[in-house]
Amino acid sequence: MATDCTNCPLRRKEAFVDMSDDEAQYMKRFKVGELKVEADTPILSEGSNAPQLYTVLRGMGVRYKLTRDGRRQVINFVFPGDFLGLQAGVMKEMGHSVDSVTPMTLCVFDRSKIWQLFRDKPERAFDLTWLASVEEHFLGESLLTIGQRDAMGAISWALARIAQRGHALDLITNGAMPFRFRQQDLADALGLSLVHTNKTLRRLREQQIVTWSEGRLHIHDPEKLGEMGGVDIFTPVARPLI
Repeated sequence: MATDCTNCPLRRKEAFVDMSDDEAQYMKRFKVGELKVEADTPILSEGSNAPQLYTVLRGMGVRYKLTRDGRRQVINFVFPGDFLGLQAGVMKEMGHSVDSVTPMTLCVFDRSKIWQLFRDKPERAFDLTWLASVEEHFLGESLLTIGQRDAMGAISWALARIAQRGHALDLITNGAMPFRFRQQDLADALGLSLVHTNKTLRRLREQQIVTWSEGRLHIHDPEKLGEMGGVDIFTPVARPLI
């Protein structure tokens, strides 16, 4: 059974702006179904013109671009509540790819109805604009990190951002959250070698700030991690939920 938008478990999370019952009812009509995918499944492919838009209900994934010779740049990590496919909805094709990292459940929307959303619910359409602006801001922060921070600063920033999302989504229990990405994913996101990434994570573990092992991120000292990464882990910016 598909999740009823009026009873969406994400609506109660600190990560998201309150959605009115009227908005939830509208999104219920906008939604056409749900899609369940296994781990390591392509969801959207760069250059494709997929007819669907998605909101992540459960699970995690990764957004990335490939060079012609197959090298990969991770753009960001995907968490519950993230909206996927907007780029194709506006530009007619995806500029990046999205793969699942864990099993995922996706709320599915018909892309052809996106302009109806702008006509009927301009406040919801503004939320799409807001999300696009947040992605642009995040990419600017990522570029600053890759260009100007050393490995310790870059990895601290990335893990602090991840901890911030985990806190807002209630994913952290006893100081740990599920994080089933690979070290190579983090290295590809920050323009670091796998060896340098591994050495830096070891330093963070030795300083008892963060331990990443067996698919879990243990945040031993969130205040120190936030200070090193320049991120207030406990004060996330609430985002719209589509």
